[in-house]
Amino acid sequence: MIGRILLFITLLHTIEAKGKGGIPHPHPHPPQTKWMTLLGDQPEVVAKGGYSGIFPDSSMSAYSFAADMSIPGTIMYCNLHFTKDNDGFCVSQINLQNTTNIQNLDPKGEKTYTINGQEFHGWFGLDYPASTIFDNVSLIQDIFTRTDTFDGEPMVSPLGLVGGDDNKIPMRVWLNIEYDLFYKEHNISPEDYLFGAFKLLPEFVSSPEIDFLKAIGPKLGQAKTKLIFKFNEKDILEPTTKEKYGSLVNKLAMIKTFASGILVPKEYIWPIDAARILQPATSLVQDAHKIGLAVYASDFANDNFISYNYSFDPTKEYLQFVDNSQFSVDGVLTAFPSTASEAIGCLSQNKNATRVLKTLIISHNGASGDFPGASDLAYQKAIDDGADIIDCSVQLSKDGIAFCSDTADLIKTTNAATLYMDRSRNVAEVQATDGIFSFDLTWAEIQALKPQIESAYDKALARNPANKNVGKIVALSEFLELAKAKAVPGILVFIQNAAYLASKNGLDIVGTVTTALSNATLDKQSTQKVLIQSDDSSVLLKFKDIPSYQRVLYLNSVISAAPSQVALEVKKYADAVYVHRSAIVIESADFAFNFTNTIPTLRAANISVYVGVLKNEFMNLMFDYLSDPYVELETLNSQGVDGFVTDFPATASSFVRSSCTTNGSLYSIKPVKPGLLAAQPPVAEPPLLSTADVVDPPLPAITKAADAALNVTAAPAPASASATKSSGTSISASLFIATMAGLLSYLVLE
Repeated sequence: MIGRILLFITLLHTIEAKGKGGIPHPHPHPPQTKWMTLLGDQPEVVAKGGYSGIFPDSSMSAYSFAADMSIPGTIMYCNLHFTKDNDGFCVSQINLQNTTNIQNLDPKGEKTYTINGQEFHGWFGLDYPASTIFDNVSLIQDIFTRTDTFDGEPMVSPLGLVGGDDNKIPMRVWLNIEYDLFYKEHNISPEDYLFGAFKLLPEFVSSPEIDFLKAIGPKLGQAKTKLIFKFNEKDILEPTTKEKYGSLVNKLAMIKTFASGILVPKEYIWPIDAARILQPATSLVQDAHKIGLAVYASDFANDNFISYNYSFDPTKEYLQFVDNSQFSVDGVLTAFPSTASEAIGCLSQNKNATRVLKTLIISHNGASGDFPGASDLAYQKAIDDGADIIDCSVQLSKDGIAFCSDTADLIKTTNAATLYMDRSRNVAEVQATDGIFSFDLTWAEIQALKPQIESAYDKALARNPANKNVGKIVALSEFLELAKAKAVPGILVFIQNAAYLASKNGLDIVGTVTTALSNATLDKQSTQKVLIQSDDSSVLLKFKDIPSYQRVLYLNSVISAAPSQVALEVKKYADAVYVHRSAIVIESADFAFNFTNTIPTLRAANISVYVGVLKNEFMNLMFDYLSDPYVELETLNSQGVDGFVTDFPATASSFVRSSCTTNGSLYSIKPVKPGLLAAQPPVAEPPLLSTADVVDPPLPAITKAADAALNVTAAPAPASASATKSSGTSISASLFIATMAGLLSYLVLE
């Protein structure tokens, strides 16, 4: 029922979006720079089973959603299988137990078949008549990380895709006939079905069996159907030649005698090693193009474990295949055709594009999705990737040296657990769990640590293990000098735990930051933006007399709106606020439920809104975002955010420079419409922002305990490479001098 309701909504949406006729024109000819495809045309997007990244593969909702959400002319791919009475249906694999409800329908129907030398176990369509398959069997999602909300869709005949009626242009269809030899052994003829059932043959027919393609080729007559030879995995034997597919890749001239193109797993073109690092491309595409063979690459999915080279950004993978300097494949077969569409339609051939959106790109600990956060390498990559603002969350060492790290607890951000586990303790004022805190370690001890990449998820979605402990920890003074030397448009300095550091450790983090900014002359210029961020309104008050600084209130609480009086209270302390993503879009069961009024109510008080932390990993994205970080970016952009705070500045930079949001683009990203993809039970909205969330008590005075004499208010100058080895000695000497001075002062006071 859900599927049918969704299909109805989607079809209406399709008609509204595409105009009269509903289904996009099958042969678009948009203006575009010449591509490096075989004919110089735009690469094709081929939707594997429709939009199978969300809906059950080969369901009508999947096909309809793919047509609606993808670039015009997207091809619908049907993996064709057969009933015992030679009727065809679309399904992703020959054994049906993981893709349909057949197991519940016929619990004792499991069988074993030997197909092309391999044993397959399960339930098979050829054991049931068409009436059973079409009337009683329904499709389910076969990837456990994807939603099962749309399970229960009826089976689809490919005739329903190709046929159409007099008022609609039929979809472009690609039929893949996987097991011709096996079906013939059971008195089922794919060839008879193909030429007997279709009034209009599909535009593409593929098969991994050479004999089948050779047999049907001469019978096509005047049909414009393209025959495509499908390569399976390299070690599998092709039934006709008994050769491995991996060796057949060297016989392209032979393949050209019966096919106009090849469909290959993407690793045939761009291999990836065991560490998920991209290797040099093979010459397959160029070799095929030389003899007139088109090349289509398969196995694309946003929620797959792609190479670390792509920084979890699925569009980068598509662009690697269609927009590199060596070649372009002629099409991509994907479970997420909208993402392939945006890569081809509005992100490709875009490297030097003029910026379209002014939304600020604010790094989160630099490019922390690729390198350890707040390391020198993370900051350099954020700059290279186009961040407008690079950020430093300031922490203080025991001896008062300011440096950049996401939190005062160094367990997750460094290898501190391997060196200083005996220093672990609980500091309730900072966090609920035990930690190894920067203010308990000297700067010399902190410099002995290695930064550590923080992964949002474990195992296969962990961030690049090759970069786990690369780079070095950066002092605040080094961060500021880097920003000046690289002429970064702006910096953000995040001040945390000021009250605790002042009252319990004798450390003046506000004074330390103020001095460091002054030493870098950033308080006396207007060329570079300086953002001061804190969750403490009293900290922000300390900077109110420097008009060139923008003050940003970090809101820990998730809110749904800011009453006008509270917004005016915020304005006393801050020019902007940083909010979590859930303060903009309310989720319910991993679907978008509603938008909040956070942005309009704050903007009414002339307060800018920055939102984060944005991450590319597909597990971080609700289902409405289609496992695509660009859909989230466009959704937030549609709500009017002023800045993206992100672990992956390169993705945000690509978005603001793309044509994805402009009129006349080949493709435009559609922002989420809560409830359109799947209606969810109502959930409680987050509370309104309150004065208590905004106003903090005044900062306490700096403690005057004896050990407070160790405090140093100015950050150190960047150490030269030649001085690095001796830095520990000089700091130890200064500590000794400071300690003796402190003791002497203490004795005099007594």
